[in-house]
Amino acid sequence: MRLVRYRRDGRTGRGAVVGDLVHELTDGVPGRVVGELGEVRLLAPCEPRVIVCAGSNYADQIAEKGRPWPEQPALFLKAPNAIVGPGDEILRPPEVRRLEYEGELAVVIGRTARGVPADRAADFVLGHTCANDVTAHDWRADGQWTRAKSADTFCPLGPWIETEPPDPAAMRITTRLRGAVVQRGSVADMVFGIGELLAFVTRWITLEPGDVLLTGSPAGVGPMAPGDDVEVEISGIGTLRNAVAERP
Repeated sequence: MRLVRYRRDGRTGRGAVVGDLVHELTDGVPGRVVGELGEVRLLAPCEPRVIVCAGSNYADQIAEKGRPWPEQPALFLKAPNAIVGPGDEILRPPEVRRLEYEGELAVVIGRTARGVPADRAADFVLGHTCANDVTAHDWRADGQWTRAKSADTFCPLGPWIETEPPDPAAMRITTRLRGAVVQRGSVADMVFGIGELLAFVTRWITLEPGDVLLTGSPAGVGPMAPGDDVEVEISGIGTLRNAVAERP
């Protein structure tokens, strides 16, 4: 099932996409039709209170950057204010010289997760969606990771939560900038899989329904600028599209 948050005629709701139609969700079941996808504004599909991110989690990116092989996941946080949905603008602060895209698979938590065994991780996952871990490169370079990762609009999510994605070994991430492919990777190439990441994170951080785990980005991270459009496509899930603009 494809779960969404939507807004139409000033009303916000939760629904499910069936074909090209958005249905109201009632007791977890698609109900009345809200409208066609083109008539309904899709919002970020969840409202996390915690966004935990894994860095340097793809073998090809580690090789590309010349980084040492990680012995454990490298974690950081993004703040909830960074969340925007499909079609929303990514705003580059005027002080930032280099703004970067990072296409990623996002895991959405479905039940309280604390001390999760790696082999039971799927029991705590609601589904998966696409993410862009937007980064202000020059702020990260000067050690300001919180500012570099958590400025407003720096975490697009969407277009929906796919509750039944394909086998991770078959899932591919493709990022396009102005229509040209700039990242192409396989979820199977993660250094630490979803189960390992959830087990590591939930040793110390309790995740609640709606919280998000970003799982890292493959090689090819690069700059984007106002006037660009960026797409993150994950096979079996969908495509997240956002334009880049200058922050007023």
